Amino acid sequence: MAKKALVVSGIIDNIRRVFKVVNEQSKKAERETGITGPQLWAIKVIGDSSPVRVSDLASRMHLHPATVVGILDRLESRGLVKRIRSKDDRRVVKVQLTDDGKNIVTNAPQVAQGLLVAGLEVLPIKRLHEISSSLEELVHILGAQELPAQLMLSTEVNLPKRKKPAQGESQC
Repeated sequence: MAKKALVVSGIIDNIRRVFKVVNEQSKKAERETGITGPQLWAIKVIGDSSPVRVSDLASRMHLHPATVVGILDRLESRGLVKRIRSKDDRRVVKVQLTDDGKNIVTNAPQVAQGLLVAGLEVLPIKRLHEISSSLEELVHILGAQELPAQLMLSTEVNLPKRKKPAQGESQC
């Protein structure tokens, strides 16, 4: 039984470490840049491949396009990014950093979400399935299966916005 307790303690300690690094990096990012972790992550990804289509940005961040649009709205209102509509196809929108956005990227700390995605993307698929299965089990243990996938230390939820029900429809 003592061996099992050691393994459980190790799991709990590692979860604590993950939360600690995400929390510290997010606070540091906001303190140093004035923007949230998800916003900083977005401008870092944009900076790596600017100009980038909004749909490609969402894919690279592993986020729903509607979530990315919300992040971009806030970045654009702060003058850190600008959207450019394609002259050939008006449906295509690309985003690029402004000079202010480039300045933030140059001096900004690492973002936990970016480190996590980069680290996971290099793992073999078998290992990814093992990690996924283990995390699903932790979610089940916590009874959190129905919770929305909220971005780390943010109020942003990685789901498309729900359409308002038509008149007379239930909101359930």
